[in-house]
Amino acid sequence: MSRMRDMGIGDGHQVVAYDGVGMFSAARVWWLFRHMGHFDVAVLDGGLPKWKQDGHEVENTPPMTGRRHMTARLQGHLVCDADQVLAATARKDVQILDARPAARFNGEAAEPRPGLALGHIPGSINIPFTRFLNADQTFKSPPEVAAVFADAGVDLRAAVISSCGSGVTASIIDLALEVSGHRNHAVYDGSWAEWGSGAWPVEVQ
Repeated sequence: MSRMRDMGIGDGHQVVAYDGVGMFSAARVWWLFRHMGHFDVAVLDGGLPKWKQDGHEVENTPPMTGRRHMTARLQGHLVCDADQVLAATARKDVQILDARPAARFNGEAAEPRPGLALGHIPGSINIPFTRFLNADQTFKSPPEVAAVFADAGVDLRAAVISSCGSGVTASIIDLALEVSGHRNHAVYDGSWAEWGSGAWPVEVQ
């Protein structure tokens, strides 16, 4: 929180997150603020590329900010650890979604981090995060997002845990759930970087 305060981000501010590729790490920032209890946060659709494409101004000078107070109210229900995910694999009322590319989910492609197992969390459903995005890296409309979940067999009436390689693109699934009006969801922060280390059961397609 001290870093947020030093950057001049604090109580009463609306936060807008964006990144340089359109839609990748900005969703993780969105999730982190919500996890800290700051819910007045949004993601700029299409990120910096779309902003520039639409003709909006940019600058390269550092912002002038003063330190501001920010109150942290940790929202523990928005994050899961490995033990909670393991328990969820035995339940019928929780769905685990994996945002990695299909080849990594199926164990057909190597993981970018050395020493990790190939495959996926038992019982999890693969929805590569790119399925929620248009060609210009903007988010699909709410009906289109809901259709992606439906096509994957996801029941939006049940709880959802999202996962990926490191917890970044899992946040895009988390954002997609919010867009769909789903509220009972959490991010497995350790994701495959933790789960694939060998301590937990793995499935291969």
